[in-house]
Amino acid sequence: MTSDFIVTVNELNFEYEVISYSMNTPVVVDFWAEWCQPCKTLGPTLENIILEAGGTIRLAKVNIDQNPNLAIQYGVRSIPTVKAFVQGTVVNEFVGVQPPDRVRTFLDTLAPPSPVELAVEKASNLLISGEWQEAESIFRDALKNKPNSSNGLLGLAKSLIAQGKSTEALVLLREFPASREYSHAQLLIPLAEYVGTFKQEKLPDQNENDAALRNAMRLVSKGNLEAAMDGLLGILRRDKRYHGGSARQCALAILEMFGEENPLTSSYRRELSNILF
Repeated sequence: MTSDFIVTVNELNFEYEVISYSMNTPVVVDFWAEWCQPCKTLGPTLENIILEAGGTIRLAKVNIDQNPNLAIQYGVRSIPTVKAFVQGTVVNEFVGVQPPDRVRTFLDTLAPPSPVELAVEKASNLLISGEWQEAESIFRDALKNKPNSSNGLLGLAKSLIAQGKSTEALVLLREFPASREYSHAQLLIPLAEYVGTFKQEKLPDQNENDAALRNAMRLVSKGNLEAAMDGLLGILRRDKRYHGGSARQCALAILEMFGEENPLTSSYRRELSNILF
């Protein structure tokens, strides 16, 4: 696989293609060899992720059999070895085959955030402060430029649930792409479903817990997650298994809605754990 972002380099052009190039754009160097089976696994993974990065990082491939002096110069003792150059200096490295998520994490530390990523980060901060409508608008704009942004899709789903727009949120969550955020998206599905059922006036209405669940879903649809969580915890104190575990599922979904950056998350997680266990 070749592109402007993936090049084969040697001892003659390494200084220009890697050291000089890294003054403006991070360069990841893959030291490999034809006889190395792990290299044949890692190589395509690196190439695919570099292409996904769209030019924010360059991949330079060095065959150590053909360029032994480079291997010696950079202390390559085992392959595959991957070294990241920024401003002409090695800033990070790893040895051996790594799963795609770890490779992405490695590369994420090198590339400056894109305008889309900055927008998603801004909208995510708005979620923490409960500015759901503004967050929704920013997420939608970001997704126009990068429709497969899993962070953007997850954030948009959260902003929709907190405004009672459960139908669209469910479409996003049920069609969520495979990614690091997939499991987080699945946690939100029960909450979106119950908000939708509430809006259709189809939730049970027979006892105190039923009334509390309806009120909690009303609060969620108004973006008042803290009050909704308090109501769900009250249900669980009275009946841990209420409605087939629905209160527990919705409480876990609200923790996901809060996000790990929200100071409320850890305190509510402890309280939920104390009630359930």
